[in-house]
Amino acid sequence: MTNQIKIAVIGVGRWGVHLLRNFLAHPQVDVVAVVDPHPERLTAIKQQFDLDDCVVLTTQWEDLKKVPGLTGVAIATPATTHYALIKDALQQGYHVLAEKPLTLNPAECRELCHFAQRHHLILMVDHTYLFHPAVERGKTVVQTGKLGDLRYGYATRTHLGPVRQDVDALWDLAIHDIAIFNAWLGQTPVKVQATGTVWLQGEGSRELTHSPLPSTDAINRVSSHSPSQGLADLVWLTLTYPDNFEAYIHLCWLNPDKQRRLGIVGSLGSLIFDEMSQSSPLTLLHGEFEQQGNQFIPVNQKQVVLELEPGEPLGRVCSCFVVSVLNNTPSEVSSGWVGAELVEILAALTVSFKQGGQPVFLNDLEQK
Repeated sequence: MTNQIKIAVIGVGRWGVHLLRNFLAHPQVDVVAVVDPHPERLTAIKQQFDLDDCVVLTTQWEDLKKVPGLTGVAIATPATTHYALIKDALQQGYHVLAEKPLTLNPAECRELCHFAQRHHLILMVDHTYLFHPAVERGKTVVQTGKLGDLRYGYATRTHLGPVRQDVDALWDLAIHDIAIFNAWLGQTPVKVQATGTVWLQGEGSRELTHSPLPSTDAINRVSSHSPSQGLADLVWLTLTYPDNFEAYIHLCWLNPDKQRRLGIVGSLGSLIFDEMSQSSPLTLLHGEFEQQGNQFIPVNQKQVVLELEPGEPLGRVCSCFVVSVLNNTPSEVSSGWVGAELVEILAALTVSFKQGGQPVFLNDLEQK
């Protein structure tokens, strides 16, 4: 078995250029081609990375089919293009690393996963946070019971732009925090709810129409880039897990107060992942109550900053993809199936949003 793979990077915009950087630095990867519809980007990355003349630079995806020995592709293009590109790549026999979300449609995601599985191809999704040292360490803290009985979770992801024109704030931002909660809890939600407001690209905060809960087909048909109320700028989510644990998520792309904060509260303390804190991104806050008569007195309060292993999360994503391809073993952390599961959750949340926040059940979509 060879220990070297040939990779093409498709899309070298804001995120794709970082994929290219990591694959160029990987000792077991030979970057043989780069595809981007903008010629000026190809010129820029050739200069930036001093690419060898033998690296194919092209604006046409079809040109990859002429590249001999191509092993896999990394796709960092707009989400609306994912399904067609990934399907074609798999049909050509290429292993695929795709930027999130896998596609915008749960049925398409499942189709791609089944195809990759049948043809023994790796389909992996770049859910970068799942490879973040703080998320990996946090998972251990939660699942070893250091927080006691889990009570609830919360997350805030806000900033001032960029404002997307293809998807709303839900599809742009929520997948990160949902992925972290799922990983830390070792579960996926059984019920979801979403409400929000449209200010910039739609009819504002008009009253949303209520309708009966959807069927599975309705969720499969959800297309995030053509919502009936416009593109939501502010979204509030509630995720309910099998043990009735609830997580609350606040998302907004027009808030100058930039936050990237997620926490889980338990009976013995809280675990906080604050990405904006350079000195202490992962903190364990000990604290509980002691009842004295009819009073509840805080005791055992202590703050512990947890040490993290060094390493760029995206670099870990790329290394995981290489190992998966070389061993022909899907990633347990971020396989296509993990990506499909997250898309199904987002699609259900979109249905809830369109129905004014009515609960949508992922395992049983019939009304109570």
